[in-house]
Amino acid sequence: MDLYSTIVRFFQDGGTFMYPIAVVLVCGLAIAIERWVFLSAARMSNRKAFNHILPLLKKKDFKGVVNFANGTTAPMGRIIGAGIARMAVSQRRDDIEYAMEEGVMEALPRLEKRTQYLATLANVATLLGLLGTIIGLIAAFTAVANADPAEKANLLSQSISVAMNTTAFGLISAIPLLLSHALLQTKTAEIVDSLEMAGVKVLNMLADKNFNAKTRSTDAAG
Repeated sequence: MDLYSTIVRFFQDGGTFMYPIAVVLVCGLAIAIERWVFLSAARMSNRKAFNHILPLLKKKDFKGVVNFANGTTAPMGRIIGAGIARMAVSQRRDDIEYAMEEGVMEALPRLEKRTQYLATLANVATLLGLLGTIIGLIAAFTAVANADPAEKANLLSQSISVAMNTTAFGLISAIPLLLSHALLQTKTAEIVDSLEMAGVKVLNMLADKNFNAKTRSTDAAG
């Protein structure tokens, strides 16, 4: 209860700028939680999609891969499906790789969506804290100018203390938002790396199978 009372008193002593900073903090935390849940779900769905596609590739069931890719929302499945679908048009490795890269580029905006807002909101929270402090100091010095000389020192120290609460709350809000931004960027980069790695594995698997097929054909002809 003492902690709650301290927080409430700290919030009340900061002045009107505490409210917009609180709104920024709530919005940022909502975005961070939503992005974390989305990226975690995307990571799991990518793993399941790759585990489902891998046996199909080993059996050369390319039609099954394409059908699965068309029915899934996992970026992994759609990227691999785009590469396999391109095989019907061109067997060149570069063409298949370009199709997969295009799939990665299509998935990237959804993975990075709203993450950049966190850095912006952190800066806004810091600036609002500084602005609230400056306005509070201006009001404090204005009040001190008209106060009794015996009360000026006490009134000035109290006013500065209240004004600094806004800066403190701005920093308290900005730090977790910046940390969330860094964690989400790292998580997004890991997902993108896994997509690219899976694409390379599929390309190597297809190249090995094509090579083996050509070798058997050459041996039969000989």
